[in-house]
Amino acid sequence: MATCDTCGNDYDKTFTVNLDGRSWTFDSLECAANELAPSCAHCRCRILGHGVESGDQIFCCAHCASRSGHFSLVDRAP
Repeated sequence: MATCDTCGNDYDKTFTVNLDGRSWTFDSLECAANELAPSCAHCRCRILGHGVESGDQIFCCAHCASRSGHFSLVDRAP
């Protein structure tokens, strides 16, 4: 069995994620998201989808981007 890097659970069905030369072990997608998913620059929620980006900031949606002064970002094309 292996131990989850996020919660410490010793579990027989863990999985490993490799990213940018680093490796993590998780027992659930929730733990993986908590550790690896970026947070919205405005509301701080975890971004599990594509999000929207402006410069070096990422937002969960265009609403949060506009609340931070990035008015040109949209969630979908007209």
